[in-house]
Amino acid sequence: MKLFKSHLIIFSPIIVLAVVLIFSLTLVPAVKPTPKNLPIAFVNGDQGVEIPNQGKVNMGNTIADIIQETAKGKSGEAPAVEFVLVKSYQEAKKGLDNRDYYAALVIPKDFSQKQASLRGTEPTSPEIEILVNQGMNTMAATVAGTMLNGMVDNINTIVRTQLLEGFEEQGGTLTTKQVAALVEPITKKVTNVNETGTDSMNGNAPVSLFQPLWMASMAGAVIIFLTLNKLIFANRKEKFTTLLGQVLIGAVIALVAGFGLTWVANALGIHIPHFGDMAFFLAVAYFSFFLMISAVLSWTGIKGIGFFAFALFFGGPLLAMAPEFMSSFYRDWVFPWLPMRFLIEGLRDLFFFGNGFSWNHPTSVLVWIGVVSMFVIFASVVKSGTKQPANTQTD
Repeated sequence: MKLFKSHLIIFSPIIVLAVVLIFSLTLVPAVKPTPKNLPIAFVNGDQGVEIPNQGKVNMGNTIADIIQETAKGKSGEAPAVEFVLVKSYQEAKKGLDNRDYYAALVIPKDFSQKQASLRGTEPTSPEIEILVNQGMNTMAATVAGTMLNGMVDNINTIVRTQLLEGFEEQGGTLTTKQVAALVEPITKKVTNVNETGTDSMNGNAPVSLFQPLWMASMAGAVIIFLTLNKLIFANRKEKFTTLLGQVLIGAVIALVAGFGLTWVANALGIHIPHFGDMAFFLAVAYFSFFLMISAVLSWTGIKGIGFFAFALFFGGPLLAMAPEFMSSFYRDWVFPWLPMRFLIEGLRDLFFFGNGFSWNHPTSVLVWIGVVSMFVIFASVVKSGTKQPANTQTD
């Protein structure tokens, strides 16, 4: 058969295998993600307590040593958690709001005092507060919360053993209150801050909105580029004017995309805190991406769209991950170069941190990407000369 004589058919299994292997690389970042140096705030407000024949005892310092020892990684490996000592609850809360920490562990000022009461007839269990920064990153916040809960459980086991040994040395029977205190010597208060809520696709709404916006940016840029590519310009001034029209059309499309995507998300049941702010930010992001893609196409031609398709396939999986869960290669060489990460950061501010549309870091970076891209587009006026209309010959 002639079909089997075609070189393309013969090599089709190899081509398909190569495609499978290449795009399987998109799965690498998500395979067994392990946290490294996950920043968690630690507040030791314990003021200690004076105990007869023992002097001043500060159990907060003891717990700090236990936590630091527990958080150490294996020899030669980075620890899973990096505890950052902060002075107060207010400072820790500010750090959580500024997205410096994924969680916080707070020991109150009366911790040692209540800890000492556990050996008496009127025990009062001390409390450790755990703050989980849900809005910063769902997966990282969940892991941080789980690890802190586990650490407090380990501390409870140590304290329970010490109390039992002390009661055994004293002899006698335990009161009902003492027995109850032994069940959970240290209580936990877990508080979610910057909560993701119930209508945010389990906290993944920012990442979910990225794909349709990115695809729409590619589609808009390609359509206008192909249209411009068919035009003939009499001179560079005419081409510059046409490129200016391209930018203006992109701005109009950006507003349609931003408000349209926000309307669709809201109609699908996603909680939109501030419709106008969300729509304007998405419009700014779309315009930035549109200009960036158009700038590349203006110099490389339609083949340049492949770069942005690869950015979608290989960069998309990273957007849902915290940098601390990535391998050093992806964290240092891939993630910092993804322009869409600023879209995700801005959407997290709008969705979970109670911020409105403002000139913050994500917005400013997106605007600068657009400004630089605009200059690149206008610079293409001088590329390969200018197409001239064909002269009409007469006999």
